[in-house]
Amino acid sequence: WGELYVARPAGAPVYGPQDADFATVLASVVAAGIAQTERLEEARRLAYTDSLTGLANRRAVDVRLEEAVERHKEDGAVVSLVVCDLNGLKRVNDTRGHAAGDRLLERFGSVLSLCGAMLPGTLAARLGGDEFCLLAVGPPADDVVRIAGELCCRAAELELGEGVACGVASTGDAIGPVRSARRLFRLADAAQYRAKAVRAAKPVVAGREGPDDPVVRLADAPPPAEGERRRFRGRHDRPRT
Repeated sequence: WGELYVARPAGAPVYGPQDADFATVLASVVAAGIAQTERLEEARRLAYTDSLTGLANRRAVDVRLEEAVERHKEDGAVVSLVVCDLNGLKRVNDTRGHAAGDRLLERFGSVLSLCGAMLPGTLAARLGGDEFCLLAVGPPADDVVRIAGELCCRAAELELGEGVACGVASTGDAIGPVRSARRLFRLADAAQYRAKAVRAAKPVVAGREGPDDPVVRLADAPPPAEGERRRFRGRHDRPRT
């Protein structure tokens, strides 16, 4: 970390053994403080970082999303959430092994990070398993949708996997009042599920299919006993086989 120097003006008494002992103790205290700070910083990094991809994790998204929604309620800042489900990960794991599956996750994580960098201040994260997200605060909804489309195109070009199902929810669209982080997340998740159910090659955006938008209707409906995601199948669009 560095070195500790001590000095006295010219003509002052020379340091004695007690002074040297005090300097040694002082250096040890400083070193211990720096070490503790580094350990705390590392613990914080591990707590908010996905170990495989190096992206933010779900805990980091939850914290940032709560802050973003509060800001939206205070000054109307546009908050957008892109939720992605990486297609084909299970097939890769089953046929080529989990090491290949990890490579796919890492490569998609790099693509996600690159696309997120196109929007200032955007958080790129892995939510867990094959689910990822981008959280943007400030950019217009159309800009976020455009980047989500770019993400879909780049994901489709990856050597492994089968592209990505991508859903977008933004306070800049007609999705109704967003008073909680949970509602925005449910909207983005519902849009992602619709994209996966219909095998969409481009993002599905909540609130852009008119007053009776199926994504908004799904997100706002009480979840059924078997899980809210199942509501699309059998009610709206069935996935093609």
